[in-house]
Amino acid sequence: MIACSIAAISVTAQADPPKQDATQAFHALYTREWQWRQQQFAGGDDEDSNGKAAAYLPKVDATTQAMREHYWADVLTQLNAIPETKLSQEDQLNYEVYKQQIQTLLANQKFQTWQMPFNADSAFWSDLGFSARGNFVTPKDYQNYLGKLYDIPRYFDEQIANMRLGLARGFTQPKVILQGQDSSITAVADAQGEQNLFYTPFKQMPATIPAAQQDDLRKQALAEIQQDVLPAYTKLLAFMRNDYLPHARTTLAAEDQPDGKAFYQSRIQEFTTLDMSPDAIHALGLKEMASIHQQMLAIIKQTGFKGSFADFLHFLRTDPRFYAKTPDELLKDAAWIAKEVDGKVGNYIGRLPRERFTIKPVPADLAPIYTGGRGGPGIYLVNTYDLPSRPLYSLPALTLHESSPGHALQMPLAAELKGLPDFRRYTYISAYGEGWALYCEYLGQEMGMYKTPYDQFGYLSYQAWRAARLVVDTGLHHMHWTREQARDYLRQNTALAEHEIDTEVDRYIAWPGQALSYYLGELEIREDRARAEKALGDKFDIRAFHDAVLLTGSVPLPVLHKRIDQFIADGGKSPYAQQ
Repeated sequence: MIACSIAAISVTAQADPPKQDATQAFHALYTREWQWRQQQFAGGDDEDSNGKAAAYLPKVDATTQAMREHYWADVLTQLNAIPETKLSQEDQLNYEVYKQQIQTLLANQKFQTWQMPFNADSAFWSDLGFSARGNFVTPKDYQNYLGKLYDIPRYFDEQIANMRLGLARGFTQPKVILQGQDSSITAVADAQGEQNLFYTPFKQMPATIPAAQQDDLRKQALAEIQQDVLPAYTKLLAFMRNDYLPHARTTLAAEDQPDGKAFYQSRIQEFTTLDMSPDAIHALGLKEMASIHQQMLAIIKQTGFKGSFADFLHFLRTDPRFYAKTPDELLKDAAWIAKEVDGKVGNYIGRLPRERFTIKPVPADLAPIYTGGRGGPGIYLVNTYDLPSRPLYSLPALTLHESSPGHALQMPLAAELKGLPDFRRYTYISAYGEGWALYCEYLGQEMGMYKTPYDQFGYLSYQAWRAARLVVDTGLHHMHWTREQARDYLRQNTALAEHEIDTEVDRYIAWPGQALSYYLGELEIREDRARAEKALGDKFDIRAFHDAVLLTGSVPLPVLHKRIDQFIADGGKSPYAQQ
């Protein structure tokens, strides 16, 4: 079956095609592969999903995974046969972006990361909850959703079989981070009928759907929940408790996994798009932490606080003035900050997206193990669980990162760009996306968003937190740090609350390399800006620079550097002025 599939998609590449043929071959290849990719993952859902709608969930079984690996290997062979130098300048950029995507997809298949389909704050079973919280307008939307509910038992069986393969070769999440991971499973398995998460879309249905049809859809939903959803979640819960947890590995480091050193290096390459060793990243993190620490000491001096650095952190973590008393207070403060940004962002970015975003609390079933906030197209999620862990002095930086001008601006703007291939409009590269969002926290200083020394310290603490990730991630996965070593490092160097320290460290353990993307990405963007400011002098326009960064869509950092080189060569003009 695999051989037939590959034969069907193979394209004979000429040894040295003329320029037009190279362009045609490249466009045909990425168009065909992108359509195939959308079909492969149709029906998939998570918080950032732009996947194709479907009345089923994706196939994830081992045979399908092997077919995907062969497919992408064939695509890479065809791509390598296309002479990049015979493409236009814009297509050469597209080529570099696309090649990095295919190499990343192929690396994940080769390392069989599909055998570990969850981490410390997201999982295939909890990602399905985003379907339940989606926007339902037409009967077709509801029918697609019901089809997914019907397909959950098959989908879960395939995921369980994959995890068994991982267990057999020692490729698992560490046992130490699994305690409490089943809470999001029990939240569904124990909820009957209309109380179940998956009944959510049927509680309030559009008036445009006739009442009789609404009743029929509700009956179908209750039947699917009873017959398919509850048994599937109950079976998964038993597997996680009785099979996975007892046999999960006791080590923490990614380098302790099968072919561990190569595996961790592939994670670094995927999440940073840079060719850096773990030792170089660790050393850079220590250097940056030392610099940020001196800035934090200067801010403490401004407050007039008498005591040590540790005393000041204890003061911040325990003084009630720095914490909201109710979830609504936290949400309203976040909304106030976001609205203030609205009044300023046009002075810093020329082209703004049409899509607006809303602010909502992190769903209760996810909140205990979720990050403090998360943003994307149309939404900024604020975690209102455990309010003593959500300091208000960090809220301006969090809001700039997750809402505007961070994720809730960059991601929809990329989707609205005209003239870019879909593989650039609808994919997300962590080093670029997280680097931009963290750069937006830095930009908050210029925007006047940090009103008090405590807000400024909150910003610096967030910078220290991200720089600390360079130390902690490599410490855990390369230098074999213990969980407590990682906690202590964050505890001693940032103002994060204890709950956040615990959830963050478990996130780094479970998701090797991802935490490296933030600070490395920010540093690269800041260096690009400094280079442009120096080269352009009085011609440097901050709005034009940001437009140049955002116009690329999500790209590897080396590609972004080339784009800024072109921006400088063009005299610092906004790319929109040239359209």
